[in-house]
Amino acid sequence: MAMDVRKTYKMYVGGEFIRSESGRAYQPEGDVNVPRGSRKDLRDAVKAARGAFAGWSGRTAMNRAQVLYRAAEMLDGRRAQFVALLGGGRGARREVEQAIDTWVYYAGWIDKLSQVTGTVNPVAGPYFNFTIPEPTGVVGVVAPESPRLLGLVRRLAPVLCGGNTAVALASETRPLPALTLGEVLETSDFPAGVVNILSGQRAELLPWLAAHMDVNAVDAAGCGPEELAQVEEAAAGNLKRVVKTRPRDQSSPLAVTAFMEMKTVWHPIGV
Repeated sequence: MAMDVRKTYKMYVGGEFIRSESGRAYQPEGDVNVPRGSRKDLRDAVKAARGAFAGWSGRTAMNRAQVLYRAAEMLDGRRAQFVALLGGGRGARREVEQAIDTWVYYAGWIDKLSQVTGTVNPVAGPYFNFTIPEPTGVVGVVAPESPRLLGLVRRLAPVLCGGNTAVALASETRPLPALTLGEVLETSDFPAGVVNILSGQRAELLPWLAAHMDVNAVDAAGCGPEELAQVEEAAAGNLKRVVKTRPRDQSSPLAVTAFMEMKTVWHPIGV
């Protein structure tokens, strides 16, 4: 009789699948052991994201779009696995389909962001004045407790679309779809460190993510009221941008520009 080989879930940091450096685990979903990330794991994830930022933001828009589209392809290829992880049924199938569509949608926006959000400004002088969007940097992403897969994808995709890198905290109570998403991203041509996914207890990790000096912004739309207050208090010390809400229509370029800086450039006419 063949032995049933149980899946070992790991966090995804710096392009590698890791257990927590502390060796701790917890069981949020039945008897499945999930790594309980530590502050050291969080620091390692931020370091990996910072190291990957220049390469990822410096890629051409077309290339980054291809990578996000590849994520949609790889998620589609594992559709049955994710439907089972989400409990099966029509609702689970719809959630996976929407997650795939989200990757495709934001892949299509990447080479259009400058034209849609940038401007040529009228000025009183012999100059061209341009406003163009640039990525913010390393973004901390807090996944909502529900929906388990789609909630995280809807927050990761616009962050990556804008050329940022991400450190994401999976749902504390139901992290398995997020950790499995790391396996999809590993095979989607993302450079190591562009996306990092941690599991564990938010009370331990979230304040340190918000206070970390090398994190430029936090997507706190997945936080509860008490968690949001913690994030805002921790982020106040280093003037970190905290995005508390998202557009009512989750598929929107406004979700991308929330994590971009607008740079204005002057250029003499005729030079």
